[in-house]
Amino acid sequence: MTDHVVLVNTDDVPQGTAEKLEAHVHGWLHRAFSIFVFDSRGRLLLQKRADDKYHSAGLWSNTCCSHPRPDEDLEEAVQRRLVEEMGFDCDVHHAFQFVYRADVGEGLVEHELDHVFIGHADPTVNANSDEVSDWAWVTPEDLLADVAARPERYTFWFRHILDRTLAHVSARAA
Repeated sequence: MTDHVVLVNTDDVPQGTAEKLEAHVHGWLHRAFSIFVFDSRGRLLLQKRADDKYHSAGLWSNTCCSHPRPDEDLEEAVQRRLVEEMGFDCDVHHAFQFVYRADVGEGLVEHELDHVFIGHADPTVNANSDEVSDWAWVTPEDLLADVAARPERYTFWFRHILDRTLAHVSARAA
C-alpha cells in the first residue's frame, strides 16, 4: 500500500492528497505531526530513526513523528503512530503548530505544517525496529548541550522546534 499525505495551505485547510514520496520530491506543503513524551523525571524520550528510512535515516529526533492519513483524525493518527513506532500510548495535548521547509538530502524536501503534541508518561518502550534503530531518555540540559555541539546528529525539524517545545513544557509546569 502506498502512503498518502494531506496537502494543505498555510492555514491547514486541505488542498488534496499526494503520494508521500512525491510530496517530498516536489516539496509540497502537507500536514504532519511531532510528538514529544517526557517522563516523570523530566527527561525527553528520543528515537534514532532507522537506517533505512527514506530521509533523515540514522538521525536522532523527537519521540515520534509522522503524517495523518487522508480522512484520518489528527489525534487518532498521533495515537496510532505512537503505538506503531514506540509500542505504547499516552495522553498528549496539542501544543502548537508551525510551517517549515528543509532540504533533507537525496533530492527530497520536507515542507510541512507540523502539529506538535506533548505528553507525560513513564511507559515501557517497545520500539518498532522498522522505524527506530535506538531510543534514549535524555534530560533537556544534556540534550541542548549535545544539539549545540553536534547538530548533524539530529533531524532538522527536531532542532527547529526543540527550544519552543521546552519553553512550552516549562510554561505549563509553572
